[in-house]
Amino acid sequence: MVWKIFLIIILIIAAGLLIYSYCKKGKQEPQVCFKNHCFSVELALTSEEKSRGLMYRESLAKDRGMLFIYEEEGEHSFWMKNVLIPLDIIWLDKDKKVVHIAENFQPCLDLPCPSIKPDGPAKYILEINAGLASEIDLSVGDELEFIIN
Repeated sequence: MVWKIFLIIILIIAAGLLIYSYCKKGKQEPQVCFKNHCFSVELALTSEEKSRGLMYRESLAKDRGMLFIYEEEGEHSFWMKNVLIPLDIIWLDKDKKVVHIAENFQPCLDLPCPSIKPDGPAKYILEINAGLASEIDLSVGDELEFIIN
């Protein structure tokens, strides 16, 4: 009798693990890709997430970044107050085409912090480690692909 109960418990646990792995497999981490280069990204959707951005982070893995998504296209400016690592900031229009790249944008050490605006309206802004835009040969006019579940 104890053996049957033990077997049932093992079968229930195994079924639960299978269901969990199946559900997890269907959810992929958000990514932004250009040619053969993909960055796993954190999404900045709310005003609070956009304001905080990558502040106070001491490092960012080479294959990671942050994607800011705005409701409407506009000239969304950025600055580096409280950001501790240099970044490449890429502005994209509603069609996910690059409209501006600020390469090697440095942390702000003294107030007032300079801000930078894109050359055209943008709906998406991607922040990645400084130097990577050049390394992957990203240029204005290039189109990026988003994988967001």
